[in-house]
Order: sequence, then structure tokens, then C-alpha cells
Amino acid sequence: MIPVGLIEFMRQNWGWILSFSTVLLGGFGYLFGQLRALKRGVQAMLRAQMIAEFNRWSEKGWAPLYARENFDNLWQQYEKLGKNGVMQDIRGKFLALPVREQRRE
Repeated sequence: MIPVGLIEFMRQNWGWILSFSTVLLGGFGYLFGQLRALKRGVQAMLRAQMIAEFNRWSEKGWAPLYARENFDNLWQQYEKLGKNGVMQDIRGKFLALPVREQRRE
């Protein structure tokens, strides 16, 4: 049961309540859109970095252990954001590269 005082308050201030609710919902919608854009941006950056790493090491035909660990870390974060099939294929090709110790030049 709703107290009579609350009903009276709502009846007298319905305009303010409606305005506040509209602003609040609009704010949540804006924040949700910003979070979605941030997620997609981070995912795009991770994807670009993984592609760059794949291209770098696949040209050499091998990858040092630290590069594999770095790629795997990028992949884990990318996967948490929502993966796609193309990057799964690139990951498999990257992990198939032979591991060698990188020499100092």
C-alpha cells in the first residue's frame, strides 16, 4: 500500500518527477552509448595490434616467446570484448609460427 502522503506529493509534483525521470533515462542512454563506443574502440585497437604483430613475425617466419605471450595476452582481452572468426584464424596462424630466441643485432 502506498502512503497517502506520497500519492499527494506525486500528484502535486508530477511535472518535476516526469522531467527528472526523462533526464535520468537520457543520461543512462548517453552513458550506455559511450561505454559501447569505448568497448568497440578498444577492441579495434587490440585487433590492429594483433594484426601488426602477426604481420611482423610471419614475415620472419618465426616468433620469440615474448611475442607469443604478448599476442596471447592481447587475444585474451580481445576475446572478453567479443571475438570474431577472422581473428581466431590469425591467432591460430600466429601460434603455429616456430618459437626461436631473438638474437641481438
